[in-house]
Amino acid sequence: QVQLVESGGGLVQAGGSLRLSCAASQRTFSSRAMGWFRHAPGKEREFVAAISSSGGRTNYADSVKGRFTISRDNAKNTVYLQMNSLKPDDTAVYYCAATTLGSGPFYYSRHYDYWGQGTQVTVSS
Repeated sequence: QVQLVESGGGLVQAGGSLRLSCAASQRTFSSRAMGWFRHAPGKEREFVAAISSSGGRTNYADSVKGRFTISRDNAKNTVYLQMNSLKPDDTAVYYCAATTLGSGPFYYSRHYDYWGQGTQVTVSS
């Protein structure tokens, strides 16, 4: 069982930045591809970014490409999402997820087996 705990959300003005963190409980973290998803009110959950188990490969949604950066520190069992140039449309609950599949990265939520509880990000205009 993998427990994931997100942190770093909050309220920020448009154009600002936030860094989300996701700490994993298991020592096998370094073997797992990780992803970030978000869910805004009235919308379906959507893919944001993903990273391979080694950190060497990443994938981003078009809506965040060039503004968000996913990274990981396997020594700390933590994955990060640096969010810059935030827009009101980025307002959502952000979830990190871990997969038991291969090295990744993986785009679809069905590929992920473990999910965190989410952290709220609110961007004011």
